[in-house]
Amino acid sequence: MTSKLHVSVLAFSLALISCQSGKKSPSADSSNTAIPVVTQPVSTMSSSAPLSLSGNVEGNTTVRLGFMVAGKINFIAAQEGQNVKKGQLLSSLDPASYQIAKAQADIQVSQVTDEYNRVKLMYDRSSVSQSDFNKVNFSLQQARQQQKLHTKNLADTRLYSPISGVLLKKMAETGEIVGVGTPLFVVSDISRVKVTAFIPETELKHVKLGDQTKVYISSLDKTFTGKVTEIGSAAEATSRAFAVKVDLANPGLLIRPGMIAELRIEKGSTSQMIALPAEAVLHDTDNQTYVFIADNKQMKAYKRNVTVGQLIDNQIEVTAGIREGELIVTGGQQKLTDGASISLTK
Repeated sequence: MTSKLHVSVLAFSLALISCQSGKKSPSADSSNTAIPVVTQPVSTMSSSAPLSLSGNVEGNTTVRLGFMVAGKINFIAAQEGQNVKKGQLLSSLDPASYQIAKAQADIQVSQVTDEYNRVKLMYDRSSVSQSDFNKVNFSLQQARQQQKLHTKNLADTRLYSPISGVLLKKMAETGEIVGVGTPLFVVSDISRVKVTAFIPETELKHVKLGDQTKVYISSLDKTFTGKVTEIGSAAEATSRAFAVKVDLANPGLLIRPGMIAELRIEKGSTSQMIALPAEAVLHDTDNQTYVFIADNKQMKAYKRNVTVGQLIDNQIEVTAGIREGELIVTGGQQKLTDGASISLTK
């Protein structure tokens, strides 16, 4: 009995020693999980590059046109992209119903006019009371107003362009039944055009009303000179940017609404800014911009949200979130999580 007890104790002791020898020390674990990264200190750089803003081309004046009366379209004069002149007939409705209504109004006016002339003659002879004469007079005025209304309705079956420009959109076809006031055509005056862009509030100081600026349109591969005519008085709620509008001439009508344009605004002075390599700046699923800051004492990397500005020669301006002298991760950051252990490589 005693010998069996000694054997059991010995077996348990051997098993315990085996388990302890199989465990690794915490220091060995941490060294194996450290992620190698490349870092560089945050520094400032001088920038005299022009401010570049992406914008959209709009017509100088754009109107949306529809009929003032309902009916069936029987004519459309132009297709999208074609030039139209001021006063040109764009479209018309079948006028038959309005012609009949106008004819009935004309007949009514003739009848009431005859009645008015007869009663007026009697009134002048004091054979009709003032009250009876007034009734006929009011009836004649009402008939004439109805005649004017039906005349206008008949005229409104024809739709004319109020400006010269380009037919940008045609949202109806011949034979369609359309209602009152439904927008059917969009005409834009493009003898001059406007470029609308949004400028960050940090750069607003570089733009003033009346400034001359270069506008590059990539689809034409041409650069034009425009003038700043509007600066938004309030920032857009989400981006905190201000709308800027630049007016420019459009010789040959080459520039069309909807084209993408690039505004190049000269800052006029050299400024210092913090800039990082583009690959060091990451985006999370919420489109929040962030970087990893390396702590070379704790040998850990920490996630830091930042605010970015313009891109200059593969360098991204950082306007908030980091300070000069901090150590930024520029290589291996895709493998990192907040607080991850790191090892520095050259």
